[in-house]
Amino acid sequence: MKFVVIFGTESGTAEFVANDVADKLAAEHEVSISDLAQVSPAAFDRDSFYVLVCSTYGEGDAPASAVPFLRTMSAEAPDLTDIRFAAFGMGDSSYKETYCQGCLVVSDLLEKHGATRVGDYGRHDASGRDHPSDLAIEWIDTILPIALAGSDLLQSDAA
Repeated sequence: MKFVVIFGTESGTAEFVANDVADKLAAEHEVSISDLAQVSPAAFDRDSFYVLVCSTYGEGDAPASAVPFLRTMSAEAPDLTDIRFAAFGMGDSSYKETYCQGCLVVSDLLEKHGATRVGDYGRHDASGRDHPSDLAIEWIDTILPIALAGSDLLQSDAA
């Protein structure tokens, strides 16, 4: 199975985490990685599984590198039916109302256009002690069986 790790970042931390997730997946699978700033929604491939890693910026906004993708999604309204993805958000829980909201913005737009998010929504809390890559690697281990089974299991937690 081919995995496509896509990331949205403001300071580079989500890119760093996305690279670690891609390295983990590349040990056994074909993997590519792209900054959302370089991703065209029309190029989504139904034979790939997408892994979204995205930070939060400002007051719950998507990071700068995700903005061109979001604009293109809204303008082109692509049909993403049969696209499956998992999402790992990054934020700071001390901002209770906007915690990991940047990733939710991207995730919700993908779902609005027909994509299906599977597995638990992964999260990293910048107020915590855990390293974001450690949590992302643990999280992707829970996503792999779902992705590989071709399961259409829907998200199991409320975002």
